[in-house]
Amino acid sequence: MPEFPDVTVYIEALDARVRGARLERVRLANPFVLRSVEPPIAAVSGRQVIGFSRLGKRIAIELDGELFLVLHLMIAGRLHWKNAGARPPGKIGLAAFDFSTGTLTMTEAGTKRRASIQLVAGRPALQALDPGGLEVFETDLASFREALSAENHTLKRVLTDPRILSGIGNAYSDEILHRARLSPVKLTRLLTDDETRRLLESCRSTLADWVDRLRQEAAGEFPEGVTAFRDGMAVHGRFGKPCPDCGSPVQRIVHAENETNYCARCQTGGRLLADRALSRLLRQDWPRTLDELEERRREAGGATNAPSARRSRRPDVGSAPRVQHPPTT
Repeated sequence: MPEFPDVTVYIEALDARVRGARLERVRLANPFVLRSVEPPIAAVSGRQVIGFSRLGKRIAIELDGELFLVLHLMIAGRLHWKNAGARPPGKIGLAAFDFSTGTLTMTEAGTKRRASIQLVAGRPALQALDPGGLEVFETDLASFREALSAENHTLKRVLTDPRILSGIGNAYSDEILHRARLSPVKLTRLLTDDETRRLLESCRSTLADWVDRLRQEAAGEFPEGVTAFRDGMAVHGRFGKPCPDCGSPVQRIVHAENETNYCARCQTGGRLLADRALSRLLRQDWPRTLDELEERRREAGGATNAPSARRSRRPDVGSAPRVQHPPTT
């Protein structure tokens, strides 16, 4: 899913290409991508682009007359800048926005259609689409601490909750927690003052660094190849590869379509994370630390797989996240 750095660079690229231009029409290749009915989408025709804003992970295009086109790319949605009149590509095309300076196409890979377009009138209607999370570059430490401790959740959950923090998703939350040297399952109300400060500083520095990297990659062109898995990431998408700081293999917890990547040596004091149900099932067979996992590997004569268990029919086990651990290196 495009997150704060990706959306920021998308907005900058659009601003350079269409600010002040006319939006001549919107062509819908898939009518279900449009999630609003009033005002009608035809109301955008001939309107001038006034500016842009970000609402969490959404992109808002402001048109004259206080109309706002809001694009939510979700997981697999992407934007592409084309010559004027370009058609949305094949099965993945959702819409085309014909500006007087060129055409923006919106695509979505896969079979699930989650990306959306909404047209709203007036700033109150626009703000109603904002999930309300804090902007980490605009908040202070006290407000950040208050938002985190309002409810007692894991850091991974809090970082990715758009009602708490704005623009952070699965990928960059892993990078933020690794830089802050914090466990993804640490509870927010157990954070010390120093850990809270480190987390806020890590949010800011991680996002700022990646905005700069993506700008450099785009080099003035429209950003293509937007992905959640990038070279240069410390832990996200690097299961089994060495941590760039300590060399230990990156671990992961997989749940549904998301995974949490972390370094046990840097973030959890060498402890391997496991969900409660699976740990209860394996009991003493579950390796608790990287050192124990390495010892099991030596005893097995170099076997590379950590202990595993069949998925149980019991709801508390069968629905639990899959936790996978690579061999130590």
